[in-house]
Amino acid sequence: MSETATLSSKFQISIPKAIRAAQHWEAGLTFAFIPKGTGVLLVPVPKREALKGLAHGASATDYRDRADRV
Repeated sequence: MSETATLSSKFQISIPKAIRAAQHWEAGLTFAFIPKGTGVLLVPVPKREALKGLAHGASATDYRDRADRV
């Protein structure tokens, strides 16, 4: 899928409909911009409710720290 968009004079970009539909993005979704080399990643920020239970079963005592690296 190769879609393009143009930066407006107000520094706005419209995400092409084909991309929005493929990703199931709706109006009001919040995005994070992550610089990568000469480009940027556009990543949707999940809602707090979507993160609930993500770390279920994780143990705070059984992890590796930087000091554990060889």
